[in-house]
Parts: sequence; structure tokens; C-alpha cells
Amino acid sequence: MLRDLRISVIGPGAMGEAVIGGLLRQELVAADQIMVSHPREERRRELQARYAVQATADNLAAAAWGRVVIFAVKPQQLKRVLPPLRGTLRDDDLAISVVAGVTLSSFAQALDHPAVVRSMPNTPAIMGDGMTVWTAAEQVSETQRGWARIALGALGKELFVDTENYLDMATAINGTGPAYFFLMMEAMVDAGVHLGLSRRIAEELVQQTMLGSVRYAQQSGLHPAQLRNAVTSPGGTSAAAISELERGGMRTVLSDAIWAAYRRSVELGKSQ
Repeated sequence: MLRDLRISVIGPGAMGEAVIGGLLRQELVAADQIMVSHPREERRRELQARYAVQATADNLAAAAWGRVVIFAVKPQQLKRVLPPLRGTLRDDDLAISVVAGVTLSSFAQALDHPAVVRSMPNTPAIMGDGMTVWTAAEQVSETQRGWARIALGALGKELFVDTENYLDMATAINGTGPAYFFLMMEAMVDAGVHLGLSRRIAEELVQQTMLGSVRYAQQSGLHPAQLRNAVTSPGGTSAAAISELERGGMRTVLSDAIWAAYRRSVELGKSQ
């Protein structure tokens, strides 16, 4: 569906580059179908050398060139980036936002363009193993939804939701989620070093254990409590460890963290 479709990426940081890399890696488009817009010449040259895409410093030129325009800038940059582009997109163009917390209506009003998709990917998308939740304005056609599904699917798995409120919730789970796991990994590695393991060995043990546990959970289809109970023998090491985690309020702290991320996402949307 993306054959001969021109795609512009405005603000190609890590997530914007992930989209470019995924589209080209899966051969969904050719390099000459992609244009990137970035203010720094060094970054433009880097992306041109790595992917052979077109590059410009002119957001207006990029927005006018693309049929699908992907916005991957930081939330605080939107008030500078969007107003000059107002009225640039054609009726059958599609705008895709990967900007945290910014609502469909905010994008549509700023661009004076109703066909907007809002998405929340996460950083594993850089490896093509991300999780992206997305929704679309009513004015987005079925064809345009197909474009969005393919483009966002290049980042890994994609999940469409029909209620925009889910995007702020998703931000707190999948968008921010890698930070929770990285913090847990860091704490486990440090604990292993404290026990006497080398950092290299501790890192390998933690990474493979987390990776294998997730894959096992996916394949088993069992509830997490069932999986935990299966490795928690009465009076054993897992039981002792779980007791300390529960005593420390791990569930409560994690729940509070997710709620904090959700509230912040809502705040970011209201500030636009």
C-alpha cells in the first residue's frame, strides 16, 4: 500500500529514524520515497549516508512533498514547528504524530488539517521490536488507516484503539514502560555485583533471564500470577525474595509510577 507513496519525517531523532529504518529494512518503500527534515546539517548528512534518503532543513518543503507526514519532534518543539505548516497538507495527505501527550485535536487545529493519526511507540522500536498503540481522527479514511498501520507496524507490533484516552494510558505502560524495566535491570545487576558476581556476568544473567521470562509468558498464555507461582516453591528462594518485594511495596510503587506517567501525559496534552 505504500508503493510510490512519498513519506516525510519531520524531526528524525531516535524514533523518527526507527520509522525510516523499519520501512527500509522491511522493503516497504524505497529510499527515494523518504524525505527527512532536520535543522542540523550534521544530522541530515548522517541520515543521508546511512539510508540514502532525501534531506532538507525546510520543514515546509518536507510537509509539502510528503503524502504521509510523520511528526517525531519533542512535545516542547511543537509550538515552533506546527504553526508555519498550517494549511500546507493537502486534503488526501495524512499526518502521523509520534509525539507524547499531544491530542488529535491539537494537531488538527495547528495544521488546519483533520486527517491525523496519533501514536505512542516505545524505544524498542529502534530494533524493530517495539509496541505502538495508535488511534485516528474520524476524518482519516480506511486507505489512510492502512498507510498508518503499515508505517507503524515497521516499528514492531501495532495496536489500534478507537478511544483517544487510551493513548495517555498507553504512554504510561508501553511508552514509558522500558524505563521501568531498565531500572529493574540496573537494580538486579547492582545486586549481583554486590553478591560478588562480575558486572559482565551479572548483566548477562539479568538480560537473558528477563528476555526468556517475557518469551515464556507470551508463549504460555498463562496469567502472570500462575507463572510466578510455578517458580515459587514453599519456603524456597523465590518465596523469600517475593516476601521482601511485597514488604517493600513493589506493587504500590509501580502502580504509583504508572499513574504519575499517565498524569504527566495528560498534562503535556493540555499544555499544547
